[in-house]
Amino acid sequence: MDLSSPDTWRWIWLAMAVAFTLGEIAFAGSFFLLPFAGGAVVAALVALVGGPVGISWLVFLLVSAACAAVLRPLARRLDRSSPGNSIGANRWVGRQATVLLDIPGGPGDTGLIRLDREEWRAESQIGVPIKAGSTVLVSRVDGTRLVVLPLEDPRPAPDELGA
Repeated sequence: MDLSSPDTWRWIWLAMAVAFTLGEIAFAGSFFLLPFAGGAVVAALVALVGGPVGISWLVFLLVSAACAAVLRPLARRLDRSSPGNSIGANRWVGRQATVLLDIPGGPGDTGLIRLDREEWRAESQIGVPIKAGSTVLVSRVDGTRLVVLPLEDPRPAPDELGA
C-alpha cells in the first residue's frame, strides 16, 4: 500500500467518512463526528481528482473545522431544548398529564392518569385528593407509579362546600 498515492488516500478518506458517519449515528451526541465525516468526503473528492495527499489533509482539516463551526450552534440549541431525562421512565418527570380516575389523597392510594398515549397509576405527592379531569405535573417516578402534583387548586371552592 503506497500511502503517498492519492489513489490509496481516496479509499482511506471514503472509509473514514463511512466510519465517522456510522459513529455519529451509533453514539448519542451533538454532531461530534459529523464534521469529520464531511471533511473526509471532501478530502476523498480531492484525492479522486488527483490532488496531492498534503492538500487532501489540509482540505480535511479546513472543511471539518468549517462544518464544526456551522453545526455547533445547532447542536447547542438541540441540547438546550432536549429534556435531561429522555430515556426510561424518568422521561416523564416534569411533564403534564390528565387525571382519568380520581387520585385519593391517602399515602399509597393511586388513581389513573394519561400521559401522552400511556396510562399510569399515580399518587398525590401532597396528600390531597385530585379529581378526574384535572391536570397534574409529574414530580417523580416511584417504581411503576408516577407521583404527581395538581396544577389546579385541589381544594373545593366555597360554593361547593354549601356555604
